[in-house]
Amino acid sequence: MTLATLLTFALVTSLLVISPGPNGMLIARIVPLSGRRAGLAAVCGFVAAFYLHGTLSVLGISALLMQSAWAYSIFKLLGAGYLVWLGVRSLIAAARGATPSPHTPELRRTRKRRAFIEGFLTNALNPKVSLFYLAAFPQFLPVDHGLAQPFALVTLHATINALWFSAMVMALGGLRAATRRPAFQRALKAVTGVVFIGFGLKLAQSRLTP
Repeated sequence: MTLATLLTFALVTSLLVISPGPNGMLIARIVPLSGRRAGLAAVCGFVAAFYLHGTLSVLGISALLMQSAWAYSIFKLLGAGYLVWLGVRSLIAAARGATPSPHTPELRRTRKRRAFIEGFLTNALNPKVSLFYLAAFPQFLPVDHGLAQPFALVTLHATINALWFSAMVMALGGLRAATRRPAFQRALKAVTGVVFIGFGLKLAQSRLTP
């Protein structure tokens, strides 16, 4: 791969990363409620999911899934169901109101672990990532490419994602003192809950396009 190819791929992926989506909404919910460390744990989950999608694409498993209408539908509905579940859970938490709890080391570890899992599943269950790799690899890789080059593109994509959302975590973390008010956190849960449900319904209605 040439430097021009890498720069073009970086530009394309940067536009995808900064576009509004479930990843950004997850960070916007986690950081004010659970702090920067939990937000960075979610970012690590995003990155891990990119390598999962990349591996499945390199092995040809993603192509098989996307060529099967029923397999794609199952994949899509799993992702949509997960986003709706996140939204419903947020709405329930908003309805219950604030429930103060001590900031113990165990609670912080639990929050980070949960944030990582949420970040991983939000990205791993998004079929659009696999579709992107399936479309991008033939465009940016030479015909005789080995295993290293596809994973180089995945690493570049993951790095851009990590930098963007880490910056978002730091920015939101700096505002956390102003977002600790129970009324704000309750409103945040309600708004993000509605948005997650909207993302889920939109994904459920999406169609596989060639």
